[in-house]
Amino acid sequence: MILIAGTVRVAAGGLDKVRDAMETVLSATRAEDGCIQYAYARDVLDPDLMHVSELWRDMDALKAHGAAPHMKIWGSAMREAGILERDLKWYEVGEGTPL
Repeated sequence: MILIAGTVRVAAGGLDKVRDAMETVLSATRAEDGCIQYAYARDVLDPDLMHVSELWRDMDALKAHGAAPHMKIWGSAMREAGILERDLKWYEVGEGTPL
């Protein structure tokens, strides 16, 4: 499985500007073949910092996600939000063990 984890920082108030686009991309992505988990979370102490967490069946599913039409719309929305910093990494992971 492929885990994507990290953060995206946007200009002040940027996440509020893209709320509708965020809901659209979350719904569309969660319906994609190979998507196990896809979530964004606004940092409680920093409202312009978004935490990203994605889990994909394999690299082919992740590549297909990147080419999906809703990702072009999301990219445009994020440019409107004013991306200041992007720190995302991908990892190969196993099934995991419950805590």
